[in-house]
Amino acid sequence: MKTVGIIGLGWAGLPLAQFLKNKSWEVIGSTTSDQKRQKLEQNGLNVVTLKMNPHPEGKGFQKLFQSDYLVINIPPRSRVQSSDFYLEQLKYLKSMINQAGAKKVLFVSSTGIYPTTPRAEAYDESFPITRENTGNSTLWDAEQMITNSADFDLTILRFGGLMGEERIPGKYFSGKEQVKGHTRVNYVHQDDAVGLIAWILEHDLWNEVYNGVAPIHSVKKEIFERNVKDLNLAPPLSYETPQHEEDRLIDSKKIIQTGFKFKYPDPLDFPYTLG
Repeated sequence: MKTVGIIGLGWAGLPLAQFLKNKSWEVIGSTTSDQKRQKLEQNGLNVVTLKMNPHPEGKGFQKLFQSDYLVINIPPRSRVQSSDFYLEQLKYLKSMINQAGAKKVLFVSSTGIYPTTPRAEAYDESFPITRENTGNSTLWDAEQMITNSADFDLTILRFGGLMGEERIPGKYFSGKEQVKGHTRVNYVHQDDAVGLIAWILEHDLWNEVYNGVAPIHSVKKEIFERNVKDLNLAPPLSYETPQHEEDRLIDSKKIIQTGFKFKYPDPLDFPYTLG
């Protein structure tokens, strides 16, 4: 039986654990408190407590790093932590991976790493990102840190805007004025985020970088209006006057060429749940 350790049983990590468990994987995941751990264990999951502070604290977390596969799914928390803190967390994680001898690691990153500059051509994985042109220097530093001198097979998966369940784009702009609605989006549904990670693990797609973004880039205003109609939300009060500018689009052809099929290729069709 294949074993996988998931560091971060959050919004994407928890459904991933449940998905893989249902496919007969042996799954062990981490959460940051004993209270959360006990709650998840009641749902039949194997969970350990691991808090990166930035050094590791908890109990039994060494088992994570003894798995056949390891998923690192802890994004930077820029509102409450410095970028240096996040990089220190990753430094300790990488050290534990090397010490335990884990051989296959999937690092969840973000398409925020690409430049913020719109352009006619979509950004793909071959685009040369530097510290000078990146849209997020913390992500760039993180990818460099986890990649450099790695003693394991590493794949980086860069997600677009994660949507689905209670994450509803139209909800965030309900009742707002001067909303930018004319640009196209780089979203991915929660089900596809889970599916993409599982696909990489199951097909041993290692030492690669992939973008995880729905292949259809719908216009924001159309998505907001669909959410308003389907979920009975208050619409934005007004929109910005459209500017004649290129979109900043992220290409996901590389992962599609491996045979992956998006369950929800068009963000206009994403299902949601009002909490």
